Amino acid sequence: MRLFVALDIDPGIRDRIAAFRNQMRVLAPEVRWVGPETFHVTLQFLGETKKVDEVRRALKQVEAEAVQLAFRGAGFFPTPKSPRVFWVGIESDQRLQTLADSIAHATRPLGFERDAGPYTPHLTLARRGSGRPHRVPGERPASGLQRVHDELAKLPSPDFGTMTAHEFYLYESHLSPEGARYEKRASYPLP
Repeated sequence: MRLFVALDIDPGIRDRIAAFRNQMRVLAPEVRWVGPETFHVTLQFLGETKKVDEVRRALKQVEAEAVQLAFRGAGFFPTPKSPRVFWVGIESDQRLQTLADSIAHATRPLGFERDAGPYTPHLTLARRGSGRPHRVPGERPASGLQRVHDELAKLPSPDFGTMTAHEFYLYESHLSPEGARYEKRASYPLP
């Protein structure tokens, strides 16, 4: 199974982000746009594994509080001048970082490592190529995302709303030529 740990998004925020995505999508039809039904906030990508039961048990040990998230702004990875990923920004206090660290700590004994570098919460809207935040040899920037960047410069910074996450989820990712489909496999409360 291909697994990751993430927060779900409130329906109202999902709808506002989807409307924004649709507005920007016409500027870059050649990139892969993420479907609103798959919007989420990744806390840790685990990848292909057969350790599903072990992961479920490990995640039950995570102790963290409910997390408030503000969905504001938009940007690009790796840089605005060389865009390959278009994202919505996520602002939170230390509780989000603590949650991500706790998940990494719980899954590390099972052989899972978090990506190198600081945890950068974001919600991916579109990607070209691998969609990795860092440069991959042979990948070129997406000219359509440069048009999105130019349009964003003319607009006020978007604000999609604030929510409180009271649980996090273990998801399974099903990949297909039509795009990814995500299935919640387990939920864990954040009191």
